[in-house]
Amino acid sequence: MRFHHGAVVAASLVFTRSLVSAAPVEKRGNLGPLFEISTLGGMTFKITQVPNKKFYGARKGRGAMAIARAYSKYGATIPDDLLSYIEQLLEELGLLQNPGNETSASPQGEVAATPQMFDSEYLCPVQIGTPPQTLQLDFDTGSSDLWVFSSETPSSQVGGQTVYNIQQSSTAKLLMGAAWDISYGDGSSSSGNVYLDTVSIGGITVENQAVESATNVSLAFTQRPDTDGLVGLAFSTLNTVRPNQQSTFFDNAMRDLAAPLFTANLRASEPGNYNFGFIDPTEFTGEITYIPINTTQGFWQFSSEGFQVGSSAATIAAPHQAIADTGTTLLLVPDDIAAAYYAQVPGAQNAAQTAGGYIFPCTTTLPSYTAMIGSYQAVIPGEFINFAPVDGNTFADATTCFGGIQAVPAGFPFAIYGDVFLKSQFVVFHGGDTQLGLAAKPL
Repeated sequence: MRFHHGAVVAASLVFTRSLVSAAPVEKRGNLGPLFEISTLGGMTFKITQVPNKKFYGARKGRGAMAIARAYSKYGATIPDDLLSYIEQLLEELGLLQNPGNETSASPQGEVAATPQMFDSEYLCPVQIGTPPQTLQLDFDTGSSDLWVFSSETPSSQVGGQTVYNIQQSSTAKLLMGAAWDISYGDGSSSSGNVYLDTVSIGGITVENQAVESATNVSLAFTQRPDTDGLVGLAFSTLNTVRPNQQSTFFDNAMRDLAAPLFTANLRASEPGNYNFGFIDPTEFTGEITYIPINTTQGFWQFSSEGFQVGSSAATIAAPHQAIADTGTTLLLVPDDIAAAYYAQVPGAQNAAQTAGGYIFPCTTTLPSYTAMIGSYQAVIPGEFINFAPVDGNTFADATTCFGGIQAVPAGFPFAIYGDVFLKSQFVVFHGGDTQLGLAAKPL
């Protein structure tokens, strides 16, 4: 594996090994004596998200669709009441047709399709091949496959995406005998062949990176025309390539980065950014608290001890496992936590059958939600939790709104801390020390 670095500041970070422990570790906001920047030749880069031109904003049905996508992604069956609501919604929109995706024939596969108006708001440009072809990909810390629409994808399954043209890349090499297959909870799947090719993100280039070419795509992705694929940033043990798993872009680049980490500074209503190989002290305030990660299942999994609703309420003990997932939009928590939060919201109710989840009057001022993670208190402002209108296409003409905090599927092994949570925090994904760092930031 060879790496190249173009026109970025070289830096490396020297870490004190005593930082690895079972207890949370704090580092000062000015980086402090435990966190020294030097110039020893390591690579760093920043990549700024770009707006998805097909994103239609927060509109009717976006909340229910977000839940359906999360359930599908993690193999959970979509509940009948949520299924019925989405079917009704898609029927109103005239979107219950199947455009040729063979794996989406089941009713759940059809109604779980995510139209472009419910898609990711921001994407990241990635260059693949020689000469480089630019695709807009979704960075996903909840999966470990770098897969793309390609010249091998059937035309009936391409809905406006830019495809990776394998024949036009002089460095593309078929990985003989290798295949990938991702199954979703709606009964659909995406699958295909594997190529080794040159991949560049933010000026860092990895040669012979596994690029998974889609020969079949789930309808849920066909109907996302500006999303050309995914960059999985979970641990490589989750990679679906068989017979031999392939390493993620981050794992391949990590050894040559100035520090074996990346940070996510996602923003509400504006593009955020990812930094690889360094921590920018201007992007957070106060201290970074590091917590240990459980990598057993391949996720950025951590423990949360409890929560607080509003600024004056008592902390409620509710220990649970959770994962940090940039590929999920909502904050999905155990149902008792979601119920406890909305019990403090006047007029809120669980309307799964008629709206897909917890709803409340749009005129209600939502309280903040504080997640207790080790010694760190992660505060999500109430305005971040007002996720989408229910009975109108804008917040201005809606009377009922959909909450960004919802219940995780019954019996699910962990909560999913998605973008509603991540946009309120500065997050460090430390692959070298298998830690997650959290800090407050300007909102």
